[in-house]
Amino acid sequence: MTNKIKKRYNRVAGFYDILDKPMEMAASKWREKLLSGAKGKVLEVGIGTGRNIPYYPDNVELTGIDFSPKMVEIARGKAKNRKNVKILEIDAENLEFKDNTFDTVVTSCVFCSVPNPVQGLKEIKRVCKNGGKIVMLEHVKSHKKMVGPLMDAFNFIPLHIYGANINRETVDNLLKAGFKPQNIRVENLWLDIVKLIRINNKKE
Repeated sequence: MTNKIKKRYNRVAGFYDILDKPMEMAASKWREKLLSGAKGKVLEVGIGTGRNIPYYPDNVELTGIDFSPKMVEIARGKAKNRKNVKILEIDAENLEFKDNTFDTVVTSCVFCSVPNPVQGLKEIKRVCKNGGKIVMLEHVKSHKKMVGPLMDAFNFIPLHIYGANINRETVDNLLKAGFKPQNIRVENLWLDIVKLIRINNKKE
């Protein structure tokens, strides 16, 4: 499954920013909000084509990872004039970093695409420091009576085109990955579909 989705993202990498452009007017404000608190050593999981790079504070040390080599190539081009930024080809389900490496972990519309999202979230928890911050901008399945079933019915379209699910239950997956509900804050940015999720990564 991972290789199949990687091939789909490689296929659309060259025009991914064009596909995403209609959402960018709203997304730019969401990105600013998402990244305003990023500090220290930062990991962005699923950096894609690097759309978030301009929004990071200058004083962070950013490592961005993605499993699509073509996405990585585009993101590296956007990062070439930024200090303390490196972009690596790494799978979110198998992060090649030691435990407790990062002060902040960021995701942005990523966990719709990770084949095993719970495993990916466990990896984020592992590499983020005890007491570190995890911030996520994610779209999820609506719990509204009419909208949720429609998202299930039409999920096959984006899934077939580039491997993104529109009906993921990311907050539930956080709990399955071992995060405690008292450490998770969720803010709805658009209906109950686009959410800003802030996590205090307390390890017991």
